[in-house]
Amino acid sequence: MNVGISAIGTYLPEKILHNTDLELTLETTDEWIQSRTGIKARHIAAEGEFTSHLAIAAVQNLVNKHGAAALEHVDLVIVATATPDAYFPSTAALVQAHFGLKAAAFDIMVACAGWVYALNVARAQIVAGTSQKVLVIGAETFSKIVNWYDRNTAVLFGDGAGAAILEPVGAGFGFAGFYWGADGNGAKFLHSGALGKRLPSGEPLEPFVVQNGREVFKFATRIMPEAIVQVAKNAGWQLEDIDRIVPHQANARIIEAASERLGLASSKFVVSIERHANNSAATIPLALEHGIEHNLIKQGDKVILVGFGGGLAWSAAALTWSY
Repeated sequence: MNVGISAIGTYLPEKILHNTDLELTLETTDEWIQSRTGIKARHIAAEGEFTSHLAIAAVQNLVNKHGAAALEHVDLVIVATATPDAYFPSTAALVQAHFGLKAAAFDIMVACAGWVYALNVARAQIVAGTSQKVLVIGAETFSKIVNWYDRNTAVLFGDGAGAAILEPVGAGFGFAGFYWGADGNGAKFLHSGALGKRLPSGEPLEPFVVQNGREVFKFATRIMPEAIVQVAKNAGWQLEDIDRIVPHQANARIIEAASERLGLASSKFVVSIERHANNSAATIPLALEHGIEHNLIKQGDKVILVGFGGGLAWSAAALTWSY
């Protein structure tokens, strides 16, 4: 059975925080942020706007573009998020209730690799016959867990959401391979924990995002090319077969390093980080929509989606675009 993405929608909060705004509260400059990350601005959720609100808005955008029929027969909702509204109910259940779907619902918490993890799970459910149509959402409000006085993390993250429909597609289209993994030994390098909690090693977990930039950069520049090579191999593709790569938008320098290491033209990589920043589980659907809107991704293109980040975790998917 061929399973692919048949519809996509996105949402970005109204408020935009530019680098020049951060100059007022942090010891930083627009030039410093751009040269090190490629980021110019990020969207920030309003005070009373939470992850479920962003997820619902992304699904509504999908419906606005593809029609109400896009949600017909959806029998599973998965939300990838590291910033859920609550421990329970799941954010997915809140989306399910809002749209009146007769569907199972659960969240996946794998931070930046989460949306592609969720795609893998959704495809497996359809192939197994457990579900016929799955709504897969990546949504984050990282602005609510960022220490806005920490220059190392405050400049990196933004809020946003993306939603996609997975269902059977025609022959020659859809997912051709997945690759995923995790290394909990790297949890100390990038994490956000509940108050009073500790890692098994005894190190305290802070209630906001903590990142060892040097170690995460080393991990990302190694694992992103590795994941691309492995998922292409799993799909039976050569690197030269790939039309587009949609990477997690963590840092423009990471994407540049992957391009150089793989010997692939930088034009093959879809990059939207300058206006979105790092949206964790939402970055790949946001970048994917960016690629579609700018005619970078077309029907029949061989596309690789690749995520990496907190966990430490990584994920990649290879698919032939179906619309």
